[in-house]
Amino acid sequence: MMSFTLADFDYDLPPELIAQAPLPQRSASRLLVVGGQDCSDSFMTDLPLHLRPGDLLVVNDSRVLHARLLGRKASGGQVEVLVERVLPDNEVLAQVRASKSPQAGSRLLLENVIDAEVLGRTGEFYRLRFAGNALELIEQHGRLPLPPYVERPAADADETRYQTVFARNKGSVAAPTAGLHFDAALLAAVRERGVEVAYVTLHVGAGTFQPVRVDDLSQHRMHTESYVVPAETATAIATARLRGGRVIAIGTTSLRALESAASDSGIKVGAGETAIFITPGFRFRVADALLTNFHLPRSTLLMLISAFAGYEEIRAAYRHAIAARYRFFSYGDAMLLTRKEAP
Repeated sequence: MMSFTLADFDYDLPPELIAQAPLPQRSASRLLVVGGQDCSDSFMTDLPLHLRPGDLLVVNDSRVLHARLLGRKASGGQVEVLVERVLPDNEVLAQVRASKSPQAGSRLLLENVIDAEVLGRTGEFYRLRFAGNALELIEQHGRLPLPPYVERPAADADETRYQTVFARNKGSVAAPTAGLHFDAALLAAVRERGVEVAYVTLHVGAGTFQPVRVDDLSQHRMHTESYVVPAETATAIATARLRGGRVIAIGTTSLRALESAASDSGIKVGAGETAIFITPGFRFRVADALLTNFHLPRSTLLMLISAFAGYEEIRAAYRHAIAARYRFFSYGDAMLLTRKEAP
C-alpha cells in the first residue's frame, strides 16, 4: 500500500474559483460525476438520473449556530469567539482570538450583551460560562460563521442559504455543504425516482477548518464531533441493502457519522462522539457512493475522498474540475463519487 504524506494532498487552485456566494438557485450547481478515472460533467438537477430506484440518500440534518461572537475583554482588548460546542450548565467550548490570551477568571463582554467568564483551556479551545442560556444567547446575538475563505461578512441571504433545507438540529459551526445543493423540487425528483432519504446528525466543529500541521499523517489528531444515528436510519440502510440499493452519503459529515457508527456486526444506533480520521487504506463499511463539494488543499476531507474514490482518481477529477472552471468549497459545485473497492 502506498504511503502518503501531507504534500501528497496539495494542489494549486486559482483563487477566482473559490465561490464567494451561492448561486441564485440551490440546485443550479454543476455536478462532476466521477467513476474511476472517468469524469463527466453534469448538473445537480440531473442527480436523479445518476441514482437507481431502491437507493438510499443519507443527509445530515444539523443546523448551523450563530457561533461567531465579537466583543472585548475587561481590559478593553478586542476578542473574537467562535463557539465549537455548547455544553451543559451554560458553558461552551470556543476558539478565542485576541492580541493576548484571556486568563482563567477573566470576563468577556460579547456583542455588548453576553457576559462570559473564562474558566480555562481545554487543548486548543477555551471553556467559557455564559450568564444565561448559552444556546439561546448565541442564537439571538451571534453571527453566522461563514468559512474563512469567504472574504465578506455574512449577509441576510446567508441566513437561509448557509443552512440546508433539512437543517433542524442546532449544533454546527459550519454547514454540511453537500446538502446545500438540495431544494424541495430536487428532493421531490429524487423520491419520484424511487430513492428514499434518511437522516443522521453530525454537528460540524470549528476544527473542520484547522490545517493539518504534520507531514506524517499518522501523527495528526482529529477534533471530536458529536453525532446521532437514529434507529429508523439504521433500519432504512438495512432495508436498502436487502433490496439491492446503494447507500449514498450526502456529504463527508454524513459519511463520517455512518462509518463511525459502523462495525462488522452492523450500525450502532444512538448518540456518539467521533474523531475518525479517514485516509487511503480505510475500510468503508456503509457508504457506496458520496456526494460532496470540492475540498481545500492539504485538508483531512481531501484525504477522506481520496480514500473513498481512489487517490489517483481524485487527482484526475480535481485537474478536470479546475480546467473546466468548477466553483470550489462551501458555496461551490459538487461531485458524485463511487466507492473504489479495496484490492
